[in-house]
Amino acid sequence: MSQTPLTTSNSIPAIAAPARSDRSPLDHLKHNFREYGMLITLVAIMAFFQVMTDGTLMQPLNLTNLILQNSYIVIMALGMLLVIIAGHIDLSVGSVCGFIGALAAVLMVQYQWHFVPATLACLLCGGLIGSLQGWFVAFWRIPSFIVTLAGMLVFKGLALAVLAGQSVGPFPETFQMLSSGFIPDVFNAEGLRVTSLLLGVAVAVALAVAGVRARAHRLRHGVQAEPAALFWGKTAVFAALLIYFSYLLSSYKGLPNVLIVMALLIVLFDFVTSRTTIGRRIYALGGNEKAAKLSGIKTERLSFYAFVNMGVLAALAGLVFAARLNTATPKAGLGFELDVIAACFIGGASASGGVGKVMGAVIGAFVMGVMNNGMSILGIGIDYQQVIKGVVLLAAVLVDVYNKNKA
Repeated sequence: MSQTPLTTSNSIPAIAAPARSDRSPLDHLKHNFREYGMLITLVAIMAFFQVMTDGTLMQPLNLTNLILQNSYIVIMALGMLLVIIAGHIDLSVGSVCGFIGALAAVLMVQYQWHFVPATLACLLCGGLIGSLQGWFVAFWRIPSFIVTLAGMLVFKGLALAVLAGQSVGPFPETFQMLSSGFIPDVFNAEGLRVTSLLLGVAVAVALAVAGVRARAHRLRHGVQAEPAALFWGKTAVFAALLIYFSYLLSSYKGLPNVLIVMALLIVLFDFVTSRTTIGRRIYALGGNEKAAKLSGIKTERLSFYAFVNMGVLAALAGLVFAARLNTATPKAGLGFELDVIAACFIGGASASGGVGKVMGAVIGAFVMGVMNNGMSILGIGIDYQQVIKGVVLLAAVLVDVYNKNKA
């Protein structure tokens, strides 16, 4: 006797229908508060200080200084983000930054090394420092807080020893271009750096096209995407702001060289964290180390690599900072670790690991930078600046804990 196959309401179709972005923009914002919240906060803070400083904040000269003042913080925040995602912390980045600047000064100024081999030697030294600390953390299982606290003291003392307690400088002009140089204008136009403006427009268009392709890819594979109205509005506003900032910078001296370095690093780390296997494994390591290890991930090696990467980026930040000051001082890097860690947490990284995005860390760094710059223009003392920055950091962590408990 033939039997008719039974069907139930829970049967799964053979081919899933393409996903639709039918969620309302408000609902999407509520469910992605961590992603959009800090960007909205940054825009609000910039608007506030733009009004309070009578337009001084967004003047081309001040905007350029804002980028130069925060370049080394952004660079180190990219490395710190991976360390925090992996479930660790690095308190030594400020001291390593100062030590590498001291080493660069000794090599270039006292021993007359060319800036290229001296730069490579400093980056290699940063990688060795990161590997040493990572070895203790990953393979000896010593808490990263203790290892990097010891490193902070060690490299602060070594910086003093290398410089013999004195400032060393100036650096060669070619090395100074790393932090104080600007993209040359091939058009030689007066009053406006056309090359920098065209580069800014090209980047804005490229990011918009990449966003459209990524959204189409998600919809084509049945993955929920953000509502069309929100996507197109966000893309248009972001592209317009990017072009506007490029115009402001082009009306002064153009795009700084260090901004190009930062942009390349941001693109690289965003690709690594979101598109590569090692990036996904770092998130898995921070989310649940035991589960990651049971699934075959070599967690010790990942932690080791995270600290090596942090050491190299701390060395690069030290070179940028030294080039900007045009001298190496024993107190260089003092307190940098606090700004770097605060930038990551304000940008949405979780203190328990496994959560964080590259753009969040960058936004967090500029939130701190804009606040420092705006409060300095308003004449607010360093004492109250520290108080306000501490309150902002605590508020960011409270939001993270609230969202985690709510989920």
